[in-house]
Amino acid sequence: MTANGPMFTVQVPASTANLGPGFDSIGLAVSKYLIVDVYEDTGWRCVAKSPALEGTPTDESNLLFQTALEVAYEYKKTLPYCRLEVESDIPLTRGLGSSASAIIAGIEIANILCDLQLSMQEKLDIASVMEGHIDNVGASLYGGLVIGTYDGQSAALVQQSITDMELVAIIPSYELKTSDARNVLPGQLSYAEAIQGSGVSNLLVAALLKEDWKLAGEAMKRDLFHEPYRTPLVAELQVLKTLPSHSDIYGYALSGAGPTVLCFVRKGAGELISKELKEHFPSCAVEGLQIVNEGVQVVFNTVTHLKG
Repeated sequence: MTANGPMFTVQVPASTANLGPGFDSIGLAVSKYLIVDVYEDTGWRCVAKSPALEGTPTDESNLLFQTALEVAYEYKKTLPYCRLEVESDIPLTRGLGSSASAIIAGIEIANILCDLQLSMQEKLDIASVMEGHIDNVGASLYGGLVIGTYDGQSAALVQQSITDMELVAIIPSYELKTSDARNVLPGQLSYAEAIQGSGVSNLLVAALLKEDWKLAGEAMKRDLFHEPYRTPLVAELQVLKTLPSHSDIYGYALSGAGPTVLCFVRKGAGELISKELKEHFPSCAVEGLQIVNEGVQVVFNTVTHLKG
């Protein structure tokens, strides 16, 4: 540790998940960040330095510490006392992977402080167990587009960089808890519905990997797994569906469990689309986002934040 700086800094990108029919299996890292400076200390303390984190726990009950302590325990290590100074522009409970980014940061903190030397696969498996699915944590860990599966014990994914598409986020002021969004989903689908839904999901994956954004956008709109049930909870998605088609908007999807809605737009059109959509969503934050092809990053002995 330097005299003026932390021992190390962990930066984790936010994420969006599902992308329509890619339910619990497709994620994308986006340009909002959780940044954690880790200092030596005589206890476990967490200091929030961003308005988005106001009200989060300051002791070991914070998700960052909970994750790090659990990982250390699983590997029969003792997590050293430390102070975490945390900044974030990822809105909480808005469908942009705030908990997933904290889990990835917590794993890295334990990995470094306890010298675990975890592989990326081990980190992914741990994160998937903690989060319960792979899409958000996979995107925050690896960056870019991730497509994968998690069977309750182990996770597997494919990562792909995306460079020629932008996003516009419509972020409502209200929160939508993941548990509430999950409760509206059906307990099961018929065999015919499952076949049709998986076919649409397969089409989405093929279109994304082929970089056929128009086809990918169409596939997003044909989801059968979650959006039909969650749309009544998100007025913004209902409004978006009524707007005329736009040549620069390939498609849109509920981000994770919502309520954020993401528009997938032509490269270079994000700023213009943001201005146009603000007229339709005056009570929401409407902003352009970039796809981030780098996942979690760690820099030692630094006071320079990595963002961007």
